[in-house]
Amino acid sequence: MKKVLIIIGKILSFVGITVAGVLIALLLIINMFCNGSSEKARDVFVTTMLETGQVKFIVHWFLSDKEIKEIVKNNSLKDMDAEVDTNLITVSNNENQKDIEIEEVNGGSFRGKMMIIKDPSRVFLATTYPWSEYGQELDKLVKKSGAIGGVNGGLYVSTANKGGYPIGVVVSKGEIQYNNTGGYPGLYLIGLDNNNLLRIIEITGKSKSAIEKLVKEEGIRDAVTFQDEYSDKNNHFVKLIINGEKRELNGLGSGANPRTVIGQRKDGTILLLVTDGRGDGGHLGATASDLIKVMSDYDAVNAANLDGGSSTSMYYNGEYLKTSVTMYYSNSSWKIPTAFVVGGEK
Repeated sequence: MKKVLIIIGKILSFVGITVAGVLIALLLIINMFCNGSSEKARDVFVTTMLETGQVKFIVHWFLSDKEIKEIVKNNSLKDMDAEVDTNLITVSNNENQKDIEIEEVNGGSFRGKMMIIKDPSRVFLATTYPWSEYGQELDKLVKKSGAIGGVNGGLYVSTANKGGYPIGVVVSKGEIQYNNTGGYPGLYLIGLDNNNLLRIIEITGKSKSAIEKLVKEEGIRDAVTFQDEYSDKNNHFVKLIINGEKRELNGLGSGANPRTVIGQRKDGTILLLVTDGRGDGGHLGATASDLIKVMSDYDAVNAANLDGGSSTSMYYNGEYLKTSVTMYYSNSSWKIPTAFVVGGEK
């Protein structure tokens, strides 16, 4: 028995030393990024980490609040006040075009998939309403709504990957299913109206009654909420292209992460883009600049960033084309409350 205890003790000691060594090495690497000679590497690392949901606190271990705020200020997207001009979009009824296409989209630090939907009326919002503690994986949301594919949707409470509750406003088939801006800054309503036009509308600070009025007057049929805010707590952005105008950048614009984007061409075609990142396939991820370039290359007149990071996923025709970067969700997705989905073949 004594020999067994000695062996167990040695094993535990070895494991402890190994874990400690790995942690020390990791901390040294992070410190190198934060305080090394390369300002660009530092800025990419800091802005990337601030976009994560769970580990953004790490940068505060190595940099002061003042330093972090300065980095964020110098690497963000410039304000963009332009509103979507719906007169620039004319939905085409060309039935000779293939309805749904999937294309590879690759950049220097990411790999992605673009879903092209010619008929915007086929794109709608699937949700887990009535809300409960747990959301559902993307494939389940797609299947239960009778759709053929889709991507993750809007901002939500992601703690412990429960994913049951959205943040902001959710509209599905014209019904407001969630309505609480909750004091969050920089909130935007992103989705489609009854004319199948992509709308990107700021709703920060609006009361429940004001939201109800907006949804009714603008004819919003399916929409989620995402956030545009630059601070040492959050580093999110929404508008990418409005009325064909690309959003201007400060410095790098943003960090590099997995992304989910929705856009629309002048003929009404909907573009759904997802990219990988955070080490998946050896890729860091896509920056705001990357997203603007890709959506512009695909002729988007309007485009907006949706919730990304570990939530980013695309499901189509019975399989995941892109999914969570978390190892144990490599063949699934995080639990989410909302998803933009595409109705099945006509």
